Amino acid sequence: MENWYLPATIIPGIGLLILSTSNLLVNLSTEIKTLITEDIIKEQLIERKLRQLKLLNSAMVFLYIAVASFVISALVSGIYKSIDTDFNATIYITIAGITSALLGLIALIIYSFRAVKIRQDQYHNKF
Repeated sequence: MENWYLPATIIPGIGLLILSTSNLLVNLSTEIKTLITEDIIKEQLIERKLRQLKLLNSAMVFLYIAVASFVISALVSGIYKSIDTDFNATIYITIAGITSALLGLIALIIYSFRAVKIRQDQYHNKF
């Protein structure tokens, strides 16, 4: 890989995704805690939100793996570039990072659709 720094340039974008996802995770966790402490426990709603929490956690893990892959890819590529060796494993590490980032994004998309559906159901059940 000639441009060893390319994988490292993607890391700040994924970092922002991790930041926003962790904020979602904290807010959802707080909401679940509030639902559990209410007088009327809505088990079905809590179960749906716990599945959402698990989905967010999966997205975070995929994004962490993507960052780790990009860091390793840039590091290995930079090292082998400096000693003038043709080492193609960094391409596979970068592809693993891209795949992991895509899986994390897919999990976030699923989370978003389900979150809207849960809110709609909460609204319809209230009236």
